[in-house]
Amino acid sequence: MAIGLLAKLLPPPENKFYNFFEDGAEVIELSSQLFYQIVHSDLKQREEYLIHAKTYKRRAAEAMEGSLALLNASFITPIDREDIQLISNNLYRCTKVILKACVNLRIYKIDSYNDIVKTQAEVLIKSSDELRTIISMLKKNAPVKEITACSYRIKDIENRGDEILFTATEEIFSGKYDALHVLKMRDIYKGIENALDICSAISDLIVNITLKHS
Repeated sequence: MAIGLLAKLLPPPENKFYNFFEDGAEVIELSSQLFYQIVHSDLKQREEYLIHAKTYKRRAAEAMEGSLALLNASFITPIDREDIQLISNNLYRCTKVILKACVNLRIYKIDSYNDIVKTQAEVLIKSSDELRTIISMLKKNAPVKEITACSYRIKDIENRGDEILFTATEEIFSGKYDALHVLKMRDIYKGIENALDICSAISDLIVNITLKHS
């Protein structure tokens, strides 16, 4: 009993939480690449790509559950407990949102992908790449200036995503499409925009954590 209590009082192994964060960010990047591959593929390739969706979702869940299990087993943590929980949950949510968009491309039987979807895919990859960078910076305890600069880049990408969504919404409500197609495409567009928003929220959280501990 005393040994178990002592284990909770001692800090967890160096960088253990950050390793889980990095795992979660890596899966977001892989899921973003999956979305990009699907919208640049033909129908036969799409089914092959979607095989990866379950694997990525499981990896994202493992990263979140590992982080929260370690949090539950530790009294002493490198950053605030609430921040650990928020980062872990948001990383998992982001992957779920992206993978849902991937699967919906098949469920909605969308056979061809327009330039708007393809542009969204490119923007999503940029955001996920920067997210991995800022997570790595948090792990390495990088200077506030560097972390803030990375967060600004993620904000710029999110703003670009907002512009794309505005253009996309205007286009699908132009009267050229039937109501069912409008609903399908709006859901896809909004799903990717939600993923960009979550990336931005995580970067804001990391900036706040860095400021608190600087």
